[in-house]
Order: sequence, then structure tokens, then C-alpha cells
Amino acid sequence: MRRRTFLEACAATSVLAELPMNARASESDYDLVTSSGTIFGTATIPVAHGPLPVVLIVAGSGPTDRNGNSPMLALNIYLKLANALAARGIASVRYDKRFVAASRAAASAEADLRFDTYVDDAVAWIAKLRGDARFSRVVVAGHSEGSLIGAVAEQRAPLDAFVSIEGAGFPAAEVLSTQLAAQFREDPALLGQARTILTALTEGRTVPAAEVPASLMVLFRPSVQPYLISWFKYDPRVEFAKVKAPVVIVQGTHDLQVLVEDGRALARACPSAEFVLIENMTHVLTDDPGTTLPQQLSGAYVDAERPLDDVLVRTLVAAAQPR
Repeated sequence: MRRRTFLEACAATSVLAELPMNARASESDYDLVTSSGTIFGTATIPVAHGPLPVVLIVAGSGPTDRNGNSPMLALNIYLKLANALAARGIASVRYDKRFVAASRAAASAEADLRFDTYVDDAVAWIAKLRGDARFSRVVVAGHSEGSLIGAVAEQRAPLDAFVSIEGAGFPAAEVLSTQLAAQFREDPALLGQARTILTALTEGRTVPAAEVPASLMVLFRPSVQPYLISWFKYDPRVEFAKVKAPVVIVQGTHDLQVLVEDGRALARACPSAEFVLIENMTHVLTDDPGTTLPQQLSGAYVDAERPLDDVLVRTLVAAAQPR
């Protein structure tokens, strides 16, 4: 493992200097038909001659749609990412996950969702892109939970490159425990209850609703517990060690949800990976000088006009190009 600087990321391909910075692009529906319903997506494709590299954007956790928005967050980070890539001659595909937005009908109920289903979907998307003659290289950019989804999917659907963006470096139950410890530091009894629930789910046991405190119900509601159980069984370090494609691990220094040590843990697990540490970048892929949640909640997390970090975009462009 070694840390790659921004200049090295740009120098990784001489093509960067030749890429059109304002390439015209078209957006069109790009859907995946599955046995249990259609997953709806969007392809953003620059107007150019010859096959182009394509980046499959795999979203983070929760009800996050193809543009990177959720009921509590409307920043259009994946839409911005698609446009930034297109401006540099790179195609992309982004999609609404099952049970989210246009793809809501692709899952009958929240209780039916499993982490492995999202992996299956990513594998199917990769196969679809491989079969599209418009694309020369297939790259996955997995953000947050999408990082682990991409790493597991790559083992079944080989990629030309895999980019992990703000991906957790430790099992999800451990990450949640750390986050809850910070959130409930003034309420040790509630923290103890949360950790008891996490232990049960990690062991594959569901917890009755009557044993879930009201303040924890949004996180541990019975309908989401089967998904959490399926997610908790994965250790990102183990999965990253299995990835055969060239890997780039991107980590922002001001991410308050996934810490720098997470990125370093992934890089240690995958010694051939390029580790790109981006100063001031937050979990929502824009820069913010704030290092506390209240600061970022009045900055990066509400400023929809804030541009994506430029180093992130250039790193993705470099990863998408042939080496």
C-alpha cells in the first residue's frame, strides 16, 4: 500500500491532458430488467467517436436515489458526478436501488431486502455494461455502502477498475457501534441497549420490536433487521483482499461518518491499491472546513450548489482511463 498524491493521480494517464473539458453529453433512460422487477437508471454519455469508458455509480446506504438524494438530503452528488465525468469524456450509469424512487416496485417490502440482493444487482449491471458496444471499459465507483457492494460484486463480475469512495473499512456493526457511542455518550444506558441489539443481529438473531427502544426504532425497526443481519456478516477488509481489478481507495479527511482509519484499513487489506487521501473532503463528496457535525450540517450537508471535490473527479477520470 502507498498513498498516491493528486499529481500522481493526474499523471497516471497522459490521456487526461487531452480529455475534452466541456464535452457534450446526452442523458437517457437505462434500465435493468430482473426477475423481480425493473431497476430504473440513467446513462450519461458524452457525444464522442468510438467506445468510451463507463463508470457504474453504486449508491450509499438508505433510501438513496440515482442522483444521490434521500428524504433528508438533497445534494444531487451523483448527478453532479455524472456531469463532471461527462465533461471529461467519461460515460456513467446511475440507478435507483430497489425499494427506492422509480425502482420501488422492484422489492415487495423492506423486510425482503438483503445486502446480497444489491450485490446481485451490481453484478447484473456490470454484465449489461459489458454487453453494450458503446463502452470500452467498465469501472465501478462505490460510495459509502456502495464500496462494499462493489468489492463483493467484482469477485463475480470482473472490472477494469474499482474505485472505493468513503467506504467503511470495518464490519458495519462495528462502525455503527462507534457512531452510536459518539451519539449517545450522555446516555450510557441507551448505548448499552443499542450494542445489545447489534450483538444479536451480528449473531443472526432478530430482536422483537418490544425490545427496541423508541429512539432506536428508526435504525433497528423489525422490517430492516433482516437486511442488517445480511450486511453485518461482511468484513470489508476480507472482501477487498479478494478484488483482482486495479483498486483506488478514496478517503476524505473531513468525513465524519467514515473515518480516515477506515480508508487506511482497506488499503492495508489490499496492498496493491492506490490510496488517495483528499484534504477537507466530506462524506457527501464536497469540501468543508468544518470538523464537527454541527459545522457540516450548516455547510456541506445543506449547500446543494457546492461543487464536488475536484481531486475526487480527477481521480475517477484517471481510474477510468487505460493504464
